[in-house]
Amino acid sequence: MKEIIQVLADIVNNLHDFIQYFVLHSLNLNLDDKDLHFWLMGILGIIVFLFVLIVSKMVSKLPFGITILSFLYTLTFMVVLVFAIEIQQAITNRGNMEFQDAVIGLWGYIVFFLVFAAISSIFMIMNKAWKKRFTKH
Repeated sequence: MKEIIQVLADIVNNLHDFIQYFVLHSLNLNLDDKDLHFWLMGILGIIVFLFVLIVSKMVSKLPFGITILSFLYTLTFMVVLVFAIEIQQAITNRGNMEFQDAVIGLWGYIVFFLVFAAISSIFMIMNKAWKKRFTKH
Protein backbone atom coordinates (compact mmCIF):
# COMPACT_ATOMS: atom_id res chain seq x y z
CA MET A 1 0.00 0.00 0.00
CA LYS A 2 2.92 2.34 0.65
CA GLU A 3 3.92 1.87 -2.98
CA ILE A 4 0.41 2.76 -4.19
CA ILE A 5 0.37 5.91 -2.07
CA GLN A 6 3.85 6.82 -3.30
CA VAL A 7 2.78 6.41 -6.95
CA LEU A 8 -0.35 8.48 -6.33
CA ALA A 9 1.71 11.14 -4.55
CA ASP A 10 4.12 11.23 -7.49
CA ILE A 11 1.23 11.62 -9.94
CA VAL A 12 -0.28 14.44 -7.89
CA ASN A 13 3.11 16.16 -7.54
CA ASN A 14 3.77 15.92 -11.29
CA LEU A 15 0.27 17.20 -12.06
CA HIS A 16 0.83 20.04 -9.59
CA ASP A 17 4.11 21.00 -11.27
CA PHE A 18 2.51 20.83 -14.73
CA ILE A 19 -0.41 23.04 -13.68
CA GLN A 20 1.96 25.52 -12.02
CA TYR A 21 4.12 25.63 -15.18
CA PHE A 22 1.07 25.93 -17.47
CA VAL A 23 -0.48 28.74 -15.45
CA LEU A 24 2.77 30.67 -15.27
CA HIS A 25 4.07 30.18 -18.82
CA SER A 26 0.94 29.61 -20.94
CA LEU A 27 -1.60 31.77 -19.15
CA ASN A 28 0.99 34.30 -17.96
CA LEU A 29 -0.55 34.38 -14.50
CA ASN A 30 1.82 34.81 -11.60
CA LEU A 31 -0.13 32.79 -9.04
CA ASP A 32 1.52 31.37 -5.96
CA ASP A 33 0.75 27.92 -4.57
CA LYS A 34 -2.05 29.19 -2.32
CA ASP A 35 -3.71 31.00 -5.23
CA LEU A 36 -3.57 27.84 -7.35
CA HIS A 37 -5.07 25.78 -4.54
CA PHE A 38 -7.83 28.36 -4.07
CA TRP A 39 -8.79 28.34 -7.75
CA LEU A 40 -8.31 24.65 -8.54
CA MET A 41 -9.97 23.31 -5.39
CA GLY A 42 -12.76 25.86 -5.76
CA ILE A 43 -13.44 24.90 -9.38
CA LEU A 44 -13.04 21.17 -8.75
CA GLY A 45 -15.21 21.37 -5.65
CA ILE A 46 -18.07 23.20 -7.39
CA ILE A 47 -17.96 20.78 -10.35
CA VAL A 48 -18.12 17.79 -8.00
CA PHE A 49 -20.88 19.50 -5.97
CA LEU A 50 -23.01 20.15 -9.07
CA PHE A 51 -22.52 16.55 -10.24
CA VAL A 52 -23.45 15.19 -6.80
CA LEU A 53 -26.44 17.56 -6.61
CA ILE A 54 -27.81 16.41 -9.98
CA VAL A 55 -27.25 12.72 -9.21
CA SER A 56 -28.71 13.14 -5.69
CA LYS A 57 -31.87 14.78 -7.04
CA MET A 58 -32.33 11.92 -9.50
CA VAL A 59 -31.60 9.22 -6.91
CA SER A 60 -33.85 10.82 -4.27
CA LYS A 61 -36.85 10.36 -6.60
CA LEU A 62 -36.24 6.59 -6.78
CA PRO A 63 -37.84 4.16 -4.37
CA PHE A 64 -35.50 3.99 -1.36
CA GLY A 65 -33.70 7.06 -2.75
CA ILE A 66 -32.80 8.49 0.65
CA THR A 67 -31.51 5.07 1.73
CA ILE A 68 -29.34 4.91 -1.40
CA LEU A 69 -27.99 8.40 -0.74
CA SER A 70 -27.29 7.51 2.89
CA PHE A 71 -25.46 4.37 1.77
CA LEU A 72 -23.34 6.31 -0.74
CA TYR A 73 -22.51 9.07 1.74
CA THR A 74 -21.54 6.53 4.39
CA LEU A 75 -19.49 4.55 1.86
CA THR A 76 -17.61 7.74 0.95
CA PHE A 77 -16.99 8.43 4.63
CA MET A 78 -15.80 4.85 5.17
CA VAL A 79 -13.37 5.03 2.22
CA VAL A 80 -11.81 8.16 3.69
CA LEU A 81 -11.74 6.61 7.17
CA VAL A 82 -10.13 3.29 6.21
CA PHE A 83 -7.44 4.98 4.16
CA ALA A 84 -6.80 7.53 6.91
CA ILE A 85 -6.34 4.66 9.35
CA GLU A 86 -3.98 2.84 6.99
CA ILE A 87 -1.94 6.00 6.40
CA GLN A 88 -1.85 6.64 10.15
CA GLN A 89 -0.52 3.11 10.67
CA ALA A 90 2.29 3.82 8.20
CA ILE A 91 3.19 7.12 9.81
CA THR A 92 3.22 5.77 13.37
CA ASN A 93 4.54 2.27 12.50
CA ARG A 94 1.67 0.72 14.47
CA GLY A 95 0.29 -2.10 12.40
CA ASN A 96 0.89 -2.79 8.75
CA MET A 97 -0.35 -0.45 6.07
CA GLU A 98 -1.93 -2.75 3.50
CA PHE A 99 -4.40 -2.04 0.74
CA GLN A 100 -6.11 -5.35 1.51
CA ASP A 101 -6.88 -4.13 5.07
CA ALA A 102 -8.73 -1.15 3.62
CA VAL A 103 -10.65 -3.36 1.18
CA ILE A 104 -11.63 -5.83 3.90
CA GLY A 105 -12.76 -2.96 6.12
CA LEU A 106 -15.01 -1.65 3.35
CA TRP A 107 -16.37 -5.15 2.72
CA GLY A 108 -17.27 -5.28 6.41
CA TYR A 109 -19.42 -2.17 6.00
CA ILE A 110 -21.04 -3.52 2.82
CA VAL A 111 -21.85 -6.89 4.43
CA PHE A 112 -23.36 -5.21 7.51
CA PHE A 113 -25.37 -2.91 5.22
CA LEU A 114 -26.67 -5.91 3.25
CA VAL A 115 -27.74 -7.57 6.51
CA PHE A 116 -29.50 -4.33 7.47
CA ALA A 117 -31.19 -4.20 4.05
CA ALA A 118 -32.32 -7.84 4.32
CA ILE A 119 -33.76 -7.36 7.81
CA SER A 120 -35.46 -4.13 6.73
CA SER A 121 -36.93 -5.89 3.70
CA ILE A 122 -38.32 -8.66 5.86
CA PHE A 123 -39.97 -6.13 8.17
CA MET A 124 -41.40 -4.20 5.19
CA ILE A 125 -42.86 -7.37 3.66
CA MET A 126 -44.34 -8.40 7.01
CA ASN A 127 -45.78 -4.90 7.50
CA LYS A 128 -47.39 -4.90 4.04
CA ALA A 129 -48.83 -8.37 4.60
CA TRP A 130 -50.15 -7.31 8.00
CA LYS A 131 -51.80 -4.19 6.57
CA LYS A 132 -53.25 -6.14 3.64
CA ARG A 133 -54.74 -8.72 5.92
CA PHE A 134 -56.45 -6.26 8.25
CA THR A 135 -57.54 -3.64 5.74
CA LYS A 136 -59.55 -6.07 3.59
CA HIS A 137 -62.21 -6.53 6.28
